[in-house]
Amino acid sequence: MSEESRPDDEVTLPGVPSLGRLYRRGLVAGGRFAAARRAGHGPVTLPAVAYRVSGLRPDADRLTAYQHIVGESALDTLPAGFVHVLAFPVATALMVRDDFPLSLIGLVHVANEVQQRSALRVDDELEVVAWARTLAPHRSGTQVELVAQVRRTGDGGGPPAWQGVSTYLARGVHLTAADDEPSGARGADDEPPGREAFVAPEPTGAWHLAADTGRRYAAVSGDVNPIHLSAATARPFGFRRAIAHGMYTAARALADVGAARGEAFTWSAHFDSPALLPSTVAVRHAVQHGNHAVTVWTPGRDRAHLRVDVIRGAAPAPAAPAPEDTP
Repeated sequence: MSEESRPDDEVTLPGVPSLGRLYRRGLVAGGRFAAARRAGHGPVTLPAVAYRVSGLRPDADRLTAYQHIVGESALDTLPAGFVHVLAFPVATALMVRDDFPLSLIGLVHVANEVQQRSALRVDDELEVVAWARTLAPHRSGTQVELVAQVRRTGDGGGPPAWQGVSTYLARGVHLTAADDEPSGARGADDEPPGREAFVAPEPTGAWHLAADTGRRYAAVSGDVNPIHLSAATARPFGFRRAIAHGMYTAARALADVGAARGEAFTWSAHFDSPALLPSTVAVRHAVQHGNHAVTVWTPGRDRAHLRVDVIRGAAPAPAAPAPEDTP
């Protein structure tokens, strides 16, 4: 995971934004965004700004509720997925800016990677910084990454205790700029190859995803995206039933790994296809050389829902730049 510098321009928000209000803003802006895109107008580069929230204190009751719903142990350390929950609204606020080139509504969460260098605890005071990077063409549309870093207040400018990179895909949206390529984008030749046929492994377990799973996770996380809440709210977005939050299933896989992950690890998740609610999914948890791989799929389907890897140990901090020669 790159530790590239965040934008120089930084805006301090007065507090963590409400995800409900952000989604309402995204819904209202969706029609205007689509009309501008059809007319060939609208932004085609990412906002060169980072958002910061300081003085954030985790809520112990919310932590307990999160631990219960994803199956984490009742400890005072913050699960890596709970830290994502704390940081997610700050990143989402960037995606509803007028100068963000993709509509929040309709973005598909395709991957997530977290580096945790040290465990955060419920009595820590935290600061969150988030920004967008790597606007890239994709065979199905346009891809973008949202980066969030979380530090303890007073930790200084060293590597963050937690960094997450969420990758989103805007299907069917192909941006063009004056130079025919979005700023900061990879070329088409750099796109990932088409997916390989999925061969289901031998399961080691199963999860039952109840019909109200999306609503229960939304109540804890604040992520009230309508595709997760009910069949009625998901149908306008092309789903016949509600689908499970990707970060719920990824967090449940991380909880299955449990204390074996240690306090420092890299946790990556690839969301290959949505898991419908309700459903019962098969799970394969494999361990090799102390690292863990979890695969989740519906029996009889030709595609996995989720692939998670948990690699023990902290990633090395980026090397400091060499000092410039002086005359």
